[in-house]
Amino acid sequence: MDDYPYSELANQSSGQDIEDCQGTANQSPDSEGTAKDGEEEGSGRERWGNWVEFLLASVGLAVGTGNVWRFPYLAQKNGGGAFLVPYTIMLLVEGLPLLYLELALGQKMQKGFLKIWTSIRKEFTGIGVGQILVSFNMTAYFPMVMCWCMYYFYNSFKDPLPWTVCKVANDTCCAADKAKHFWYEDTLQATSSINEAGEMVGGIVACWIICWVLTYMCLFKGIQSSGKAAYFTATFPYLVLVCLFIRGVTLEGAGNGVKVLFTPDFQKLLDPNVWMDAAGQIFYSLSVGFGALICFGSYNPVKNNVTTDALLIGFINCGTSVFAAIVVYSVLGFRESKIGIAVKDVEGGPGLAFIAYTTAVAQMPLPQLWAAAFFFMMMLLAIDSEFGTIEACIGPLQDYPFFQRIRKEVTTFWYTSQYLLQGFLYFS
Repeated sequence: MDDYPYSELANQSSGQDIEDCQGTANQSPDSEGTAKDGEEEGSGRERWGNWVEFLLASVGLAVGTGNVWRFPYLAQKNGGGAFLVPYTIMLLVEGLPLLYLELALGQKMQKGFLKIWTSIRKEFTGIGVGQILVSFNMTAYFPMVMCWCMYYFYNSFKDPLPWTVCKVANDTCCAADKAKHFWYEDTLQATSSINEAGEMVGGIVACWIICWVLTYMCLFKGIQSSGKAAYFTATFPYLVLVCLFIRGVTLEGAGNGVKVLFTPDFQKLLDPNVWMDAAGQIFYSLSVGFGALICFGSYNPVKNNVTTDALLIGFINCGTSVFAAIVVYSVLGFRESKIGIAVKDVEGGPGLAFIAYTTAVAQMPLPQLWAAAFFFMMMLLAIDSEFGTIEACIGPLQDYPFFQRIRKEVTTFWYTSQYLLQGFLYFS
């Protein structure tokens, strides 16, 4: 806390707390006491090591796997370059205001979202309960994605790549689409119905355990450890993305892929579903509404400039989405030039990463290198988002005396171990 240039909490009366929080607004006399109360209540609260840790952790929370496999698909599906119109409008009217609101609430009130909503009005307690329930559900989602990416990362070192060959000769299903067959039959071992449980996949189970061990190692001291981990987990994906971009745009057919992505179809803007997709992507990608941003903001000093933070996080996140879309579609253009699969012939979500992208990478020189780089990047994107989701579940509990008596390492161990064991229900 001592080396945090923005973190000195005012012990004297401060008539500028709200002004500093908003960046430009003037402090009113009535709000001076409230701001001072927030400082006093948050005086024993955890603090980020410095502003960079907060920024990296917040960007890591916002920038996730959806920027790579969801936004590119939605953009191409909903009018290409024309989709950027509703996407930008929703960022300005929905994303940035909510992002600012959540960061400012946590920073001003200096406590977790459960107590914040209760202190605003008791009837609002349900909002906080709803946020923590959503975060509980999301906690199981990101490790599963990270688990899949780790499994593919491991398989990326094999020669030949396992999604380019069939294990059984004359397997017509596999021969039709090897990457799809590897995803459904080898990785997921999907059954014909939900009533058929199937068997555990040893490799996936091992990856699941490793994922939770890594998560605990990064979170066991709360933001004191996750903030340090963010220096790597939030920055290295950008290094990989730049390398993939340079390689992608130099491939044969890359220009056609990018052209398909950004060619505008303004007629699509008349479809309300396009605007709904844009709003949903902004809401989902910025991680607003889950409570994690409120927790992150509460670990900042009251005097931090939250306006700058909200603008930086919002524009970095959306810029990353567009940049990642160029990377993905340049490779899909290369796939079309090599094996004739149309750029538009792609599934959204996991299908884009685990089927379409793997098929394209298999046609590139040094496919093991580029596959390993891509899936390592996806692992880091998933674990970064997991940091914030778990903090949204554990952070608000630290406002209550019972949990304050328990070391953060113990609370985090209990929480992560519950989800580790719960995962075996999914695999059985």
